[in-house]
Amino acid sequence: MSTIEHNLQDVRRRIAAAAAECGRDAKEITLLAVSKTKPASALEEAMAAGQRAFGENYVQEGVDKIQHFASHPLAPELEWHFIGPLQSNKSRLVAEHFAWCHTVDRLKIATRLNEQRPAALPPLNVLIQVNISDEASKAGIAPAELPALAEAVAALPNLRLRGLMAIPAPESDYARQLAVFRKMADALAALQARHPQADTLSMGMTDDMPAAIAAGSTMVRIGTAIFGARDYGAPQ
Repeated sequence: MSTIEHNLQDVRRRIAAAAAECGRDAKEITLLAVSKTKPASALEEAMAAGQRAFGENYVQEGVDKIQHFASHPLAPELEWHFIGPLQSNKSRLVAEHFAWCHTVDRLKIATRLNEQRPAALPPLNVLIQVNISDEASKAGIAPAELPALAEAVAALPNLRLRGLMAIPAPESDYARQLAVFRKMADALAALQARHPQADTLSMGMTDDMPAAIAAGSTMVRIGTAIFGARDYGAPQ
């Protein structure tokens, strides 16, 4: 068994344990393998271990991997998520290559993605990124501004509003992690009142996954626990 396969099994066990602890079905929670800076060979190992959903933070790196695996026998099963900050000048690459974008936080980006999504592809699944910890250095919309942006995104025909994403401030205390994640769960519930198709809450990473699952996360973004430490010298 490869290290990555062993790590994936361990992460899946942890997801199942966290779900059982709060009375949830682990099948409700998608494991998104965050593969930024990792070579194609590492993704190949993860695929061999059954992983199909991958998250990329850097546009060009992600596109290169998508193209690398385009002719792979598993290509039709792979699901590519863009989860990094998105600049306007790179929106076309995301619109043309990815199935999901987690980081929509302003109407300008949403409009560009809508206009640039090829007609031959299904609508791009989008999540609105919420700056739930109110950090000046973090991307994301303020919770109070969420309803207006959601209405605008939902009206764009080539996008499908699927829910919310957050990257809370680092916090080691479980109770404080849980409190922040519950704010996100409340925000999704409010969103669903007007947009019932919004079924996704993308939150929880290697260090805070149990609290995210307890609060209602439906998609956890795990990188280090699967692939090991990252090489931040990789091209962006």
